[in-house]
Amino acid sequence: MLITFEGPEGSGKTTQIKALAEHLCAQGRDVLTTREPGGTPIGDQVRAVLLTNLENTDMHPRTEILLFLAARAQLVEQVIRPAAQAGKVVICDRYADSTLAYQGYGHGADRDLLRRLLDFATGGLWPDLTLLLDLDPEEGLKRKKLGGEWNRLDAYTLAFHQRVRAGYLELAARDPARWVVVDAARPAEQVQAEIRRAVDARLAHAGH
Repeated sequence: MLITFEGPEGSGKTTQIKALAEHLCAQGRDVLTTREPGGTPIGDQVRAVLLTNLENTDMHPRTEILLFLAARAQLVEQVIRPAAQAGKVVICDRYADSTLAYQGYGHGADRDLLRRLLDFATGGLWPDLTLLLDLDPEEGLKRKKLGGEWNRLDAYTLAFHQRVRAGYLELAARDPARWVVVDAARPAEQVQAEIRRAVDARLAHAGH
């Protein structure tokens, strides 16, 4: 099973993924966690270009899209697909929906074209369950600044990040069978409890 976490900047995905993985491992499940962009040596190099090198301020949105897709293609083929085929529960911090939200809704790129590109990059592999940690972008960016984890995308305007959040909510509304929206403004323990309920129910339904 492939479970993905999505959400605006600062929504707490990394913390919640760690806690969920511990919960599933305690149940005796074989769990693999990974992240985007990154998760492979090639992907980590792309991540540095996309996020951690704050000097890349003149990057064109099409360049951004293609770099994210390249890192994702490598991650799917090298890590995610083999793990899923081996029966592992794979939890990924961001996946294809991030491209639709950030580059599609945020930058205004053609979303139908993006979906075709995403199908190509992922080999048609889409998540079984996507958890959207929903949070007001202004609050999320404040959290990131306090945590000292600032990346190139964080410097985009607040209006950009608001479009991203609206995009996420629209994606979730269009596919409620796959998406679960979680209010990430609450204490982390309450957020984790809701995540565990959603994941446990989905695993039980799938017969895992």
